[in-house]
Amino acid sequence: MHRMPASRSALAFLLAAGLATGAAAQTGAPVSEAPVATTPAPACDGDLAAFLAGVKAEAIAAGASAEAADRALAGAEIDPKVLSRDRAQGVFKQTFLEFSQRTVSQARLDIGRQKMKQYADVFARAEQEFGVPSGVITAFWAMETDFGAVQGDFNTRNALVTLAHDCRRPELFRPQLIALIEMVEHGDLDPATNTGAWAGEIGQVQMLPRDIIAYGMDGDGDGHVRLKQSGPDAILTAAKFIQHLGFQKGQPWIQEVTVPDNLPFDKSGLGGSMTAADWFARGVKPRDGNTGFGNLRGDLVLPQGRLGPAFIAYPNFQIYLEWNKSFIYTTSAAYFGTRLSGAEPYLKGTPEQGLSNDEMKQLQTKLDTLGHDVGAIDGILGSGTRVAIQREQQRLGMPADGWATPALLGAL
Repeated sequence: MHRMPASRSALAFLLAAGLATGAAAQTGAPVSEAPVATTPAPACDGDLAAFLAGVKAEAIAAGASAEAADRALAGAEIDPKVLSRDRAQGVFKQTFLEFSQRTVSQARLDIGRQKMKQYADVFARAEQEFGVPSGVITAFWAMETDFGAVQGDFNTRNALVTLAHDCRRPELFRPQLIALIEMVEHGDLDPATNTGAWAGEIGQVQMLPRDIIAYGMDGDGDGHVRLKQSGPDAILTAAKFIQHLGFQKGQPWIQEVTVPDNLPFDKSGLGGSMTAADWFARGVKPRDGNTGFGNLRGDLVLPQGRLGPAFIAYPNFQIYLEWNKSFIYTTSAAYFGTRLSGAEPYLKGTPEQGLSNDEMKQLQTKLDTLGHDVGAIDGILGSGTRVAIQREQQRLGMPADGWATPALLGAL
């Protein structure tokens, strides 16, 4: 569900969607990581046959055979449902408690643990070769497709043809179409029957063709990378991709903590300069008692303010933001990974009442008037809005925890 041409996070941010049909649609469209050469804007729109002829020529110039290009593009057509989904993407407005309680369910935890046991040898290989723990991979597997149960029913070839032909963002999707032709040449994909998400993501961990070409792993030894059918292929490919995003072996990604009332909450949030030990010295306490990573940078993350769940986000948390820009999705996925790795359920706390969609827009408008950069007035508590809230909370003498409340709106 789970992107600007050379950045997974950039396109994830551009395509980030709310909850559509299927597990993968919760995250927004995926992002391609392979580098893209600077080239003139590709042709788009116009006669479809001429467009496909241009794609074929480009694929051949990139090394594909004419036969593979013909096989991949034969019968290609524009899918109006893809354009409709692209134009009508929702926005992510659930709270952390709402989203994480629904996605990190007991049923998913049970299935995830079964999968970790079923594929224990594959997960052991993933951790040995790429340094990524089984819980991290399994959480993404669950949240993207419910372990392969919901992979999308859009023809992948037609979805990419549609989005590359459309002039809105051809530079994002045309390279994916070229990569799909390479997958056809390898025998890893049947263009007539392969289905996936509306934006062209394929398989149990929802990856775009260029990422599959770059990081695909044959985990079951059949000579192909088939993320749609093969659990071992999906597990090892996800591990290699996560390593590529910067995951550091042996380090945590997120850790639940409790916080005292007298913290400098204005220093909370992502992108800080404090270490975990700095927070521990101020009375922040890990619930698991492990302070062994205090030397690492640690950001105090308060998804619903100081009275809700609290976490220390370590440098490895950055890979979640590379996977998907939604703060609620990434924090939920990271928490899911800790649960599969043995952590206890988080303490829900008693968060202050949040704002309705209209109230959030009122707050953003006010913050914008006061000179803060909150981005679009969209009702979403994104990173820019959180930073602006903290600054105003601090100015008003309120705990600067970045949570939007009626009290703050009233004070402004």
